[in-house]
Amino acid sequence: MALSTVTYSPTQKGIVISIPTLVLSVSVGAIMLFFLLSSLSTCSCPSSLQSFNDNNNGRGGLGEVDKKERISATQEDIEWIMDQIQANGLHMQDNVLRKGINPRTRAQQLQDLIQFKGISHYEGLVSDNHTALPCPGELLVEEHHSNYGEPWAGGRDVFEFLAESSQLSPNSRVLEIGCGTLRVGLHFIRYLVPEHFHCLERDELSLMAAFRYELPSQGLLHKRPLIVKGEDMDFSKFGSGVVYDLIYASAVFLHMPDKLVWAGLERLVGMLKPYDGRIFVSHNIKFCSRLGGEECTKRLTSLGLEYSGKHTHDSLLFNHYEIWFEFRRSKA
Repeated sequence: MALSTVTYSPTQKGIVISIPTLVLSVSVGAIMLFFLLSSLSTCSCPSSLQSFNDNNNGRGGLGEVDKKERISATQEDIEWIMDQIQANGLHMQDNVLRKGINPRTRAQQLQDLIQFKGISHYEGLVSDNHTALPCPGELLVEEHHSNYGEPWAGGRDVFEFLAESSQLSPNSRVLEIGCGTLRVGLHFIRYLVPEHFHCLERDELSLMAAFRYELPSQGLLHKRPLIVKGEDMDFSKFGSGVVYDLIYASAVFLHMPDKLVWAGLERLVGMLKPYDGRIFVSHNIKFCSRLGGEECTKRLTSLGLEYSGKHTHDSLLFNHYEIWFEFRRSKA
């Protein structure tokens, strides 16, 4: 089984929409202005401006020209943020105690919460303190952000790569196998329309962090993601009629017996959109390579899957790249 490699960089993609600026110069009174405006209404204006008018029907502004949100940063974006840092004369400073700012480790923050609660807080019973969704201190200081062995920001890198590689739109449906504390999932939930992000997760502590901190603190409760506690690749709680545009597993298959991975793939095939849908698996596919290339291909074909290639993508913020293996459903 030959491996083709594609390298993805987050600064190489993105769409910039440019709307021509229309300038009217009127110097002969109201009657000339009338004729000028009348001529514009006959579509002699540039096509992009006409498209803008048609799409908006007189409502909204430039933000509504293209409903599809741009996903990754462009080189122009990178240059802009660097210019802002330079223009403000900013330099990284030592994290030392100084007036007005009190650097604290997560352990110190947690102790402060336990000992002092908040600067201003209600005394008495928890039921009387006006907190609609009380959250454990361990989650408030984001200890779970350190559970991944690499920066939390890497979740955005994964989202950008998968969303663009799968050509997702906000109406797409996505299933993550093992979403943990939503390091990646938050970005999909924010991008997709409500109820279109699903996840199967076995770890209760991760689920508590997702439900009690990440979703509320990120303002994403209204997106109603379907996150289910389960294991052994049991997807029955998601229903029988759902079809996904993207199914992905980040490092999850590394910790599963090969037999269980193959059983899961067999169940997932019918849940993946034919031809256009994609399955992405990170790090390695030893469940496949241990069979040997030819035997693996036969096994995939019998399931109705086709191996599409190996990809790498770079991090935007730190020196890191990740490896992904892509599969598609080859039969309807």
